[in-house]
Amino acid sequence: MANPEKAAAVAELAENFRNSNGAVLTDYRGLTVKQLQDLRRSLGGSASYAVAKNTLTKIAAKEAGIEFSDSLLTGPTAIAFITGDPVEAAKGLRDFAKANPPLIIKGGFLDGKQLDADEIKKLADLESREVLLAKLAGGMKASLQNAVSLFNAPLSQAARVFGALQAKAEADPSVLAAGAPAPAAPPGETAPAVAAVPEKEVEETNTEATAEAVTAEGSAEATEG
Repeated sequence: MANPEKAAAVAELAENFRNSNGAVLTDYRGLTVKQLQDLRRSLGGSASYAVAKNTLTKIAAKEAGIEFSDSLLTGPTAIAFITGDPVEAAKGLRDFAKANPPLIIKGGFLDGKQLDADEIKKLADLESREVLLAKLAGGMKASLQNAVSLFNAPLSQAARVFGALQAKAEADPSVLAAGAPAPAAPPGETAPAVAAVPEKEVEETNTEATAEAVTAEGSAEATEG
């Protein structure tokens, strides 16, 4: 391109197209300078807004690998280059157009797909990424809270039971000993029977042991004497 200014303008537009998720072409006839400034502010970080000549826009779009319908490149054109949330950008343009009728949305493209004016308005009716993420986070938080409640309820009850049992055992250790069952015999085996010893035999055995102890003690004394 012979004209350096036009070449620079085309290069800048092409760079904007490459760095954007999409773009919306508008007709801005009838808007004042102040209204254009207000529009840029209303778009915030979701999009930048710049006036461009149709011929230069067509060349820049082609350099960036984008093709527009010729119907979008008629009349004065200003382009909203979407760099943030496409839904927020579409909402900003739609709401501003409602408050300022001179602004007309002609169409554009998003992720390589060409959109007409109605499709951009439908895009504006969708919920923004932030709203969807907030709803998702809210749903996940509610689910986690429900799960925690389900798990914590029986655990807290069990903790109270064990706590009461521990306190009782500390006051009276026999609580645990008395309730302890005898060890069970291994499967398939019968526990050996414990033979009962008659009380009489026990007494006789004890008497004999005592007599033997006395005799031994007397023998020891005699030896020493």
